[in-house]
This record gives sequence, structure tokens and C-alpha cells, in this order.
Amino acid sequence: MFAELWLHERLLKALAELEFSEPTEVQKQAIPVALQGRDLRVTAQTGSGKTAAFVLPILHHLLNQEESAHATRALIIVPTRELARQITDEIERFARFTFIKATMLIGGEGFREQAAELRRVPEIIVATPGRLLEHIEAASFPAKEVRWLVLDEADRMLDLGFADAMQSIIKACELREQTLLFSATTGGRVLREITQSLLHEPVHLMLNPVSQLSESTRQEFITAESFAHKEQLLAWLLANETYRKAIVFTNTRIAADKLYGRLRAQDFRVFVLHGEKDQQERKQTLLRFSQGSERVLLATDVAARGLDIEGVDLVINFDMPRSGDEYVHRIGRTGRSGNEGLAISLIEHLDWNLMSSVQRYLKQEFEKRVLPGLKGGYHGPKKVKSSGKAVGVKKKKNTAKGGAKKKAAKKPNRPRSAPSKPAVFSDDGHAPLRKKQP
Repeated sequence: MFAELWLHERLLKALAELEFSEPTEVQKQAIPVALQGRDLRVTAQTGSGKTAAFVLPILHHLLNQEESAHATRALIIVPTRELARQITDEIERFARFTFIKATMLIGGEGFREQAAELRRVPEIIVATPGRLLEHIEAASFPAKEVRWLVLDEADRMLDLGFADAMQSIIKACELREQTLLFSATTGGRVLREITQSLLHEPVHLMLNPVSQLSESTRQEFITAESFAHKEQLLAWLLANETYRKAIVFTNTRIAADKLYGRLRAQDFRVFVLHGEKDQQERKQTLLRFSQGSERVLLATDVAARGLDIEGVDLVINFDMPRSGDEYVHRIGRTGRSGNEGLAISLIEHLDWNLMSSVQRYLKQEFEKRVLPGLKGGYHGPKKVKSSGKAVGVKKKKNTAKGGAKKKAAKKPNRPRSAPSKPAVFSDDGHAPLRKKQP
């Protein structure tokens, strides 16, 4: 019961009205530590309730501070605008019986309007790194007033190139009293270095090893021989698979826009979401998709982190993600909160090594599937026998006089279809770049 976590009575009243009776595992373990004021590093699977695990302690601290200390005290940094909006909505839900207000600082919206909101002194700011740094440099954001700092999906912010911005923001919030880091994956070397320099004697909670991050989702793959074949497979899946809502991921906005045009031409009702869309378009797209006016969302990895849209039970990787962490976050859009989900990856010959590495990273095997009438010519790399002596061939004796050296055995020609060695993930789940063959 949430009452056993000793949260403020106004928060318990909001939780009761929202019918939140039993905390999730991450909430049970993280909230008591956060209430003690300890720095915290949490790794837990998507859909496990991480947002409430850091929002509720912040609200509790704000409710217990002195009235004369009214100021912008809490800062939550996130990688995407969509995640910022989702967390702001959660704060408003949990703070419904309090005086606490939250404001977003994100790109795509008016800078002056945001500065005006800051002058009203909201207690909590939810921000993306780029826009937040602009406000700090313009002296419109009072960074030295921040006492509680949260970095949500910090590894994704590093992937997006915000390492320098994050360091500048952290330095500006020099008077903070508590720092919390939450993510679904452990991240890489740079994040570990930031963690070591940022957190003071932190408590580390690793609630799920990476092999369990997707245990509620069935994972399949279908081999494809070309982009056109992939389009046929996708169209069949969207027309015949049973699902309430589906997200189709591509690696580029160009591929997302191309698929959008092709699917609309086939009378599929779909939305498209990527970083080139302006803020209003992205907001309307997610609103209509969450309301169910369209059942299919085409998206780049802008939708892979943090979004919690009810009813998504199918994820299709039209393009295989470039890292194990990104794969985990993509399929994390389905199979949330104990519900079952299905993740299907469409695999061309250039994707095979990436898929193999993801399987090793997760310590899981994907189930191979063939769609009726759409079986292509590519079925995965051919298995090549290991090098060895040919069977039934006798070695010729060296009859040359003077004990001449034996001629080196001629190496067998390498079959053209022999696969290259699978890429191996580093400890952060990223596959190395392939070297060009001579």
C-alpha cells in the first residue's frame, strides 16, 4: 500500500482517487530512499512505474518545505518533448490536491512565453537539455534555486549528443541537495562517468537485468530480401495481425515518410511522427493516436523512449535498431505493466548481424516466422562448414631430392555467401562500426 511509504496525505488522497492502490516494485524500493534525501541511480524496465517513483518524492519534499521558501526547486531533464509532456501530465495528476505547479521548457515553443511562465515561479520545471541551456544562458532560469535534480533517460540524452549541455546544466545547479537518475538501461561509459561525478554516495537499484527487460513481450523476426519485400510484409501484418494499436519503427525520417505515403495509398489509416515535425503536429499526432482515431503510428526513435500509450500491443521494427538499448526501448512501448505484447523485426541480409548481437545482448532467441504467400529468397546466412581436411583425399608424399620443403597447402576459396563474423556489443549495447572490406 502507498500509505506504508509515508507519503504526504495530499498525495495519498490523489493516489486513492486515481485508484493507485499498490505500488510497483520500483516504487516500493526507490520512493523510501528518495524520501530520505539520498542520491539514487535506478535501472528498471519500461512500463514499471519509474515516473511516479521520482515525481512522488519530489512532490512530498515540496509539500514539506516552508511556505517562505517558495521558489523553483525541482528540475526534471528528459531527452524528448513527448516525454516532457507526459511527465508534466503525471505531475498535474499527482499534485491535484496541492498548490504545486509545473512548467515545460522544450524546443518548438515560444522562448519569451516560457520566460514569462518562469517569472511566475513554478515549483517544478520539466525540460529538454537544449532549450533549458538557452534559458540558463539568458539568465531566465534560476538554476541556483534548484534543490532536486532528476535525469530521466540520461543515456538517450547522451545518444542525442547532449553530453556537453548536460554537463553545463549540472554545473549550473551547483546548490542541489539531491540527484536522481532513472533509466530502463544501464547506458555506456560516458553515463557511468557522469554518474560517478554527479551522484554523492548513491544508492544503486538494479531491478531488472537486461535479459528480463522484455519478458512480457513475444519476439519474432521475418526475413526479407529487399525494401519492397519489407513493404509487402508490413502491409500483410497491419492487415492481418490482431492488435489494438501498433507502432512501426524506422531508423530515418525519410523511410518513415516514404512508408507513410505507401500505406496511405493502400488505404491504411496511419500517423507519422519524427523529429522534423513541429511541436503542434507532434502533439496532435500523439493525442489522436492515444485516443484511437488511427491505430498505426510510423515513427523514428523519437517515440522509443518514455511514451506510455495505452493499448499498444504490437511493435514492428521495419528497420533494425542500431543498438541493443534502442531495441529494448522500442519494444518497451508494448507489453507494459504486465500486459502481453508482440515485437516483430523485418530482417534483410545487412540486418542479420545486428539482430544476432541484440539476441546475445538480451540473452534471448527470437522466433522465426514466415508469412503465407510472402516467403522470400533470403532465409538468413548459410551455415558454412568449419575449415578442415577434405575427406577421402590422401596427402601426397614429397619426393623431391635434398629434403625440399613441402609446398604449403592451397587454401580453399571462401564461398561468396559465407557470412561475416557477427558484430559483438560493447558493454553499453552498441554494435561497433563495420570495417570496409578490401
